[in-house]
Amino acid sequence: MSPSSVWLVVLVAAVGTYLLKLAGLSVPPAVLNRPLIRRAVELVPAALLAALVAVNALSTEGALKVDFRLAALAAAALALALRAPFIVVLVVAGGVGALGYVVAG
Repeated sequence: MSPSSVWLVVLVAAVGTYLLKLAGLSVPPAVLNRPLIRRAVELVPAALLAALVAVNALSTEGALKVDFRLAALAAAALALALRAPFIVVLVVAGGVGALGYVVAG
């Protein structure tokens, strides 16, 4: 990809991001106060985060791959289910992931 193409992509992404943010700010408050809309807006960040975690934990180069990352995700989910503090969840997931990486090579 040439440098001018990269800058064109960056510029288009920046303008698109600005327009999307402007569109969100332009929605009247009456629309956002509807219960169905409010509930959907509250759930979107969690759904996006779950999708990002699933893609990063289960795929490599566009293909489904089950490896130590899934074990680390399961360990983090278990730590969360046991109501561990967030830093403990991170350490547990990182430790299981590192151990899996060392064992699996």
